[in-house]
Amino acid sequence: MIPSRLTGDEAVTPLVSVVVPTRNAVRTIETCLRSIRAQTWPALELIVVDNGSADATWAVALRHADLALRGGPERSAQRNQGIAHAAGEWICYLDADMELAPDVVERAVRTGQATGAVGVAIPEASVGPGFWARCRALERRCLRDEPGLLWPRLIRTGYLRDTGGFAVWLTGTEDAELHRRMLADGAPIALADALIVHHEGRLTLRGLARKRFYYGRGLLAYRRAHPGALTAQARAAARAAWRHRRRLLAEPGVAAGIIVMRTVELTAYAAGALAGRHDLDGQGPAASRSTSSASSALASSEDRSLARTDTVAGPPASPTAPTATAERPLTTGKNSSRVAPGTSRRPRLDTSSESENRPTTGSTTHPNRGDHT
Repeated sequence: MIPSRLTGDEAVTPLVSVVVPTRNAVRTIETCLRSIRAQTWPALELIVVDNGSADATWAVALRHADLALRGGPERSAQRNQGIAHAAGEWICYLDADMELAPDVVERAVRTGQATGAVGVAIPEASVGPGFWARCRALERRCLRDEPGLLWPRLIRTGYLRDTGGFAVWLTGTEDAELHRRMLADGAPIALADALIVHHEGRLTLRGLARKRFYYGRGLLAYRRAHPGALTAQARAAARAAWRHRRRLLAEPGVAAGIIVMRTVELTAYAAGALAGRHDLDGQGPAASRSTSSASSALASSEDRSLARTDTVAGPPASPTAPTATAERPLTTGKNSSRVAPGTSRRPRLDTSSESENRPTTGSTTHPNRGDHT
């Protein structure tokens, strides 16, 4: 149930800034942004940060967003750019292949208000055609209620800005890094009674391996920043599997597929970690709040292209460079607002390299980068 409306200061309706990084996401972006615009929460702004899409993603963003930005080179930097421009008391970060039921934001905010949490986790339900998508869907159903794997999706803006936002030196594990940072800080995380639909598309083992190899390049940096985190996550996944063993045994073929899929992914992660060892050359122990070194930026353009999607049919790579420009549509959605009483503008978060932070009026070419599936 949604917690009842509160009285006093908590009764004030806080503005929620929804930040969506995009890159060549025309397959799902319309559905994603429409679902955000349909939210029942009355104070909401939508910020889209696009990384040089070559398809119709940018045009769709301009139709729906309160603020459309261009930036990169990776998802963490795009999110940080959105956070830096946000006016809301809360940040809800989503990917372009996610869809919300109309009351998801409201349920999440009410949960945060009622519990006093700094972050609110919103479980995901994976959907998509094919056997491997069925495996992913069952896996996510088993992980939904595991406390050790609750990555927050709704977070108080002040916390993100005070701690530097998302780690730009990671790609793929930045959500887990933020989670571990919040745990270390003692920042409470609550679980919302809501569900995000994740449109995975048709998954393939080859596509999953490519993506995990790319993500794995930053795995050693993540482990150095958060010793013991990988072991804790593995134990949490094992606990969830044991707790839901009856559900897994009810679908033995799919359960066996999960084992195969996870074996492929873990092998690719390990291979990526070995390939990314040179990313740590000359570095001391990483601090989780340090955003001065971006290990993901050291990956080759070929690796970035391979990691772009794990679906059979994906949008083409883009030679268009991200820019640090912003455009606002002439019209906004019914829930949009740019006013957040008590919200101030803090020091700029790390959004990318210095050259990519510099405002421009044109664009240059760069290799295909990023992954937002």
